[in-house]
Amino acid sequence: MTTLTTGRAAGPETSAVRRSGRGAGAGAAAGAVTATTTSDPGVCLPDEVDADLHLLRRTSFGPTPAALAELRSLGRRAWLEAQLAPATIDDTACDRLVARWPMASWDISTTVRNVAAGHWDAMLQVARATMVRQAWSRRQLLEVMVDLWSDHLHVASPSDEAWYCRGDYDTTVIRRHALGSFADMLVASARHPAMLRFLDNVSSRKGAPNENYGRELLELHTVGVGAGYGERDVQDCARLFTGLTTDYYSGQRRYAPEWHDTGAVRVLGWSAPAHRATDGERLQEQLLRWLAVQPATARRVVRKIAVRLVADEPSSALVERLAAVYLETGSQVVPVLRALLASEEFASSAGRKVKRPLEDMISTVRVLGAVPGPGTEHVDQLYWMIRGRGHAPFDWGPPNGYPDVAAAWQSVAGTLGAWNHHVELANGWWPSGLGVPPVASLLPAARPATVGALLDALADRLLMAPLAPRERAALLAYTGRPSSSSLTPEDELVGWRLGQLVSLVLDTPSFATR
Repeated sequence: MTTLTTGRAAGPETSAVRRSGRGAGAGAAAGAVTATTTSDPGVCLPDEVDADLHLLRRTSFGPTPAALAELRSLGRRAWLEAQLAPATIDDTACDRLVARWPMASWDISTTVRNVAAGHWDAMLQVARATMVRQAWSRRQLLEVMVDLWSDHLHVASPSDEAWYCRGDYDTTVIRRHALGSFADMLVASARHPAMLRFLDNVSSRKGAPNENYGRELLELHTVGVGAGYGERDVQDCARLFTGLTTDYYSGQRRYAPEWHDTGAVRVLGWSAPAHRATDGERLQEQLLRWLAVQPATARRVVRKIAVRLVADEPSSALVERLAAVYLETGSQVVPVLRALLASEEFASSAGRKVKRPLEDMISTVRVLGAVPGPGTEHVDQLYWMIRGRGHAPFDWGPPNGYPDVAAAWQSVAGTLGAWNHHVELANGWWPSGLGVPPVASLLPAARPATVGALLDALADRLLMAPLAPRERAALLAYTGRPSSSSLTPEDELVGWRLGQLVSLVLDTPSFATR
């Protein structure tokens, strides 16, 4: 049986200033289906695919029976509109869980005051809190977009540069703007100590500009290498951002006019004449906002969203339509999401994305109905489990963020890692303290009477969809019995072998599908 799961990622470096990354890593996506438009104009799905399930797979960290029931009760349009306005969703239960990692929500001043310089405690708490939200927040689309923007405007963590400010970056830059304006998020990221330190702008001054931030601003954050900029554009961008640094004592952002290069600059079609040092910040923001609404930026940003929600290679027609929405709305994210999820391309994308390692683990936790036990140790263990598979939150060295295509995650080691974690989680062996219900609780009250009915019941509970014929045949082969074989209450398949059957359902390509 072919299994599509995930392992360590591999991504080429894109400039000389890249930090070192990690190894290779998930499977190829399944084929697409022909799309037809449903009666709900909010979401377009093929007749062969459960519309609700497809939407939930792409806009959450994994469907659960409860989440699917809520979506069906509200209707796709109402459910989606609530997700696009996350403040309207009561998430106090998840907020109480996140509070167990208080450093994750500390601002810069509080962190500097309470954490020893260079210590990783606060950064690791941010990663733990992120995983908790992905697994147990009701604001699932927000978490999906936070994950996307964390890769796009990436600041590696843990890292020496971000020890005191990575949590504040997550709160005030990524989460605050994840469903807002990309231009606002870009400005906020450029000015935040985490980005200033990660890409070395803190040391950039007239006479000795550091090009790291200017290069990544153009190459990764906005227009991209195909926009036609050259080395002179990078240099002028770097000169313009001289003086934007951090305070030595407080760690807060500071603009030092005495460090600013006041010479004339030209970056692509934007220019500024020689100016006063006190005008530096204003001109920096002007350039950022100009870059944010360039057609090349629009195409790069919406393509990244389409790669996350549609396919590894979204069509150019879809990208162009979404880019037009982006530009018409001044870089607003929500209208782009509405247009994407209403598109035929979204419909035909069913089966064309696979989960990366973190999504595989979180979706396993979600579908098994695991609940956090007391304390924090079980989430700590989840973190180290996923770090071993190369996909812990923010833990990617280069500034380009984790890749989001299947080819980047393909490896035998990744597949075996996923299988091992499915077995451990399904049987409640590890992490200790994570409240995983007994595998018998996954069966319906009316217990299946045959082996085939047992497999169908597990698929209905774990996949919320039937097994593919080849998957079902492979699982029957594992049992060593025909589909019609009767089951008794004492049967080993509903006894000591049930946990293995559950984990094998989680090993299927159907579960690996995003």
